[in-house]
Amino acid sequence: MLDVETTAIPEVKVIRPKRFGDHRGFFSEVYNQARFREAGITLDFVQDNHSLSAEVGTVRGLHFQSPPFAQDKLIRVVRGAILDVAVDIRRSSPTYGRHVAVELSAENWAQMLVPAGFAHGFCTLTPDAEVLYKVTGLYAPDHDHGLAWDDPALGINWPVSAEAAILSDKDRRHPVLADLPTYFA
Repeated sequence: MLDVETTAIPEVKVIRPKRFGDHRGFFSEVYNQARFREAGITLDFVQDNHSLSAEVGTVRGLHFQSPPFAQDKLIRVVRGAILDVAVDIRRSSPTYGRHVAVELSAENWAQMLVPAGFAHGFCTLTPDAEVLYKVTGLYAPDHDHGLAWDDPALGINWPVSAEAAILSDKDRRHPVLADLPTYFA
């Protein structure tokens, strides 16, 4: 029981699991392998990640792992809200360098499916934003890479200025798309 929406880049999907509520609260199957398979999503997730970003304007990303440790990701927010972004970094793709940006929140209950071959990141829109995401590959530090979140060539309309963004030192050093080696042909 889930709705799957195709985005401007067809491989990136927005998934909305059903919620059933009453006076006590709600219940939702946020991931059910059989339901996902019925919807044509046949990924095998092997790891769950959980992040908390305390301040509005925290930017995490844009991250990806290179083959053979590339990861598909299923992202959802359990507290607060984020602008979630996926950038196509597959060189031969007709959508190379284009992105999809979707607001995910605890309120809208949407999830975003980001396939391997995309750089992924987000910016927090609320304080204490908690993000959970499933991945199809284990973390491999030697294959962990990034793309400059604020590369003007990407045209991402981030909700925070470069001066106000809160980033890790690592995320400040990622190359722009023009300087990114080919990881996904």
